[in-house]
Parts: sequence; C-alpha cells; structure tokens
Amino acid sequence: MQAHHEDAFRWASQCCRYNHHDAEEVLQMTYLKIAEGKARFNERSAFKTWLFAVIRYTALDYLKKRVRFAALDQLPVLAEEQDSGESTLDYRRLLARLPEQQQRVLLLTFYHDMSLSEVADVMELHIGTVRTHYSRGKDALRTLLKKESV
Repeated sequence: MQAHHEDAFRWASQCCRYNHHDAEEVLQMTYLKIAEGKARFNERSAFKTWLFAVIRYTALDYLKKRVRFAALDQLPVLAEEQDSGESTLDYRRLLARLPEQQQRVLLLTFYHDMSLSEVADVMELHIGTVRTHYSRGKDALRTLLKKESV
C-alpha cells in the first residue's frame, strides 16, 4: 500500500472534488477498512485497481453523509505557472465542464496511468461504457481547448 500512497491520495482528492481535508479522511477510512479486514484484496485484479475501487466507494459513502460535494471553484489549477508569472491554460476549469463520468475516466487514464479495463474495474462499469466516456471526454476536451486557444 505504501508504494501506492501518493496516487491513492491523489485519487481520493479527485473523488472528493479536490477537497484535501475530505481526501485525507477518506484515505484514512480506506486504510482502516483494509486493516480491519472489511475490505479484502481477492487478487481478481491488480492491487492498485482494487485499492482505487475501495477509495471510490469510501468517498461516495463519506460524501453522502456530508450531503454536498465541495464547490468546483475549489479545484486546484492543473496548469503550471509560466516564467512570466502568467498562468497557462486553466485545465481544471476545462475538465470541470465535462460530465462527471468523463472527468473521472480521463483522470484515471491520464493522471493515474490506468488502462481502460482497469478504469472499468475501479468504476464498476462495462468496458464499452468506459470507452464511450473516454472517447466523448477526449473529444469534448479537444473542442474546449480549441475554443480557449482562439
């Protein structure tokens, strides 16, 4: 688990709409579930895939109890500062404009280096559904990028 801690925290943060306090709580709850044996790795998938699925379900339960998701304007900027001090394109804002399923599929594939099959396991969706979200998400993001660069 230690080898995946950084990625696990990033995924927990993404599941919690980038609220780091909530992500810390979710990750702690996830580790506790595993330590207490409430979540068991059955070796039917890669460990990271299983861990991300446990984090996702823990986050869903946690957020249901909190009733609301964190506001989208609390998302950190994914773009880095240029040397001149100006921000590059605000990818966070563009990504936030996509439907939630498309956001999650793109985050898992691009930021967590998961295959579409692994994403399907984490999100418990059919692989065809994941491929559709992936394709539509990339197309929508490409369209938004073209609009922003004009």
